[in-house]
Amino acid sequence: MKHAIEIENLTKEYSGFKLDNISFAIPKGTIVGLIGENGAGKTTLIKTILNIIKKDRGNIRIFDKDLAKEEVLIKEDVGVVLDDIFLPNILNANGINTTMKSVFKNWDSELFYQYLKWFNIPVNKQIKELSKGMNKKLEIATALSHKPKLLILDEPTSGLDPVVRNEVLDIFLDYIQDEDNTILLSTHITSDLEHIADEIIFINQGKLLMEESRDNIFDNYGILKCGVDDFKNIDKKDIVSYKKNKYDYQILIKEKEQIKKKYKDYVVDNITLEDLMVLTIKGSER
Repeated sequence: MKHAIEIENLTKEYSGFKLDNISFAIPKGTIVGLIGENGAGKTTLIKTILNIIKKDRGNIRIFDKDLAKEEVLIKEDVGVVLDDIFLPNILNANGINTTMKSVFKNWDSELFYQYLKWFNIPVNKQIKELSKGMNKKLEIATALSHKPKLLILDEPTSGLDPVVRNEVLDIFLDYIQDEDNTILLSTHITSDLEHIADEIIFINQGKLLMEESRDNIFDNYGILKCGVDDFKNIDKKDIVSYKKNKYDYQILIKEKEQIKKKYKDYVVDNITLEDLMVLTIKGSER
């Protein structure tokens, strides 16, 4: 088995939205970042993978098992953090430990309490008494403490301050040192993915736009900047998309090094994932 997740022609349709024939594969031992603007379908995709939302069509395989046929076996090895809290409000950390021991055969109470200590989470406070950030840390601790082989995370660092976010990212990097472990991480904090992701999956309006390694994105894509009057000098075939500002154009380009040689009088900047999203979604096509 080479893949942790295999998605083939996955489709889910609502009134006004369609997750449209999505296919991709996530190799074992990698961190894959899922990006797209709000409403792009990221949460629908994740919940469909987890069978929280029933797919209309397509195939989902996790650890080479068909989710539709072996869901119980699969979920033992999957840790989940969703953007909406999934733990009962009246539980405290001690109650979660008691509950999860009966749910997961690999639940590690010692590890759970170790995470609580690292995150400074009080063990006796009910979930409803905790801040959003504290709740998120508790979810992460819970997801990790049954020693899953796959983490599926929807906005796991939302609501966390930069210091704690870095601590959480370090935990994810430590987790992935085991080559059997894999992470699918959806986040609007794209700078987090620039530090830790191996691959990027980019969806927009329910469609897959890009499935590419992080290194390839940063090596190949860039932003060419030119004045309004100079835009006519740029060959249209070199433009992936562009955005007109008041005083200049920002042009998304590929094959960055060749473009630098071709347009020596213009600035070609490195790209961020946020730049890629904005220019792809909001930019005009050539």
